[in-house]
Amino acid sequence: MLIGELAERTGTSDRLLRHYERGGLLTPDRLPNGYRWYSEPHVETVRRIRALLAAGLPVRTIRALLPCTAAAGEAAVHPCPGVLDTLRTRLADLDARAAELDEARAVLRATIAGAQRAAAPEREPYAA
Repeated sequence: MLIGELAERTGTSDRLLRHYERGGLLTPDRLPNGYRWYSEPHVETVRRIRALLAAGLPVRTIRALLPCTAAAGEAAVHPCPGVLDTLRTRLADLDARAAELDEARAVLRATIAGAQRAAAPEREPYAA
């Protein structure tokens, strides 16, 4: 199949498929006219790439993990050497970023609350 059909079948743009190829994630065959030619297994490969990207993994990590992924569109990995260490490291990075974001959100909430208090007009005590 040509790149347009692969894009349609996987819900991925032609541009992203070319990006995956440049990143070493996808290796199409070439027709005599130079067009990319994808076979049926490429559909599942693209789906696995998309699942791993959705999990927050960078392209360089996916390149190393892709040969260890299960078929059928899953992001499950086989116990290849170094895979668990790589995934644990990435999870620790994401946990640290999440903690930083939580802290930033708390500061922002406090700042908003302080600004709202400062903007609220002071109420005069009711004088009778």
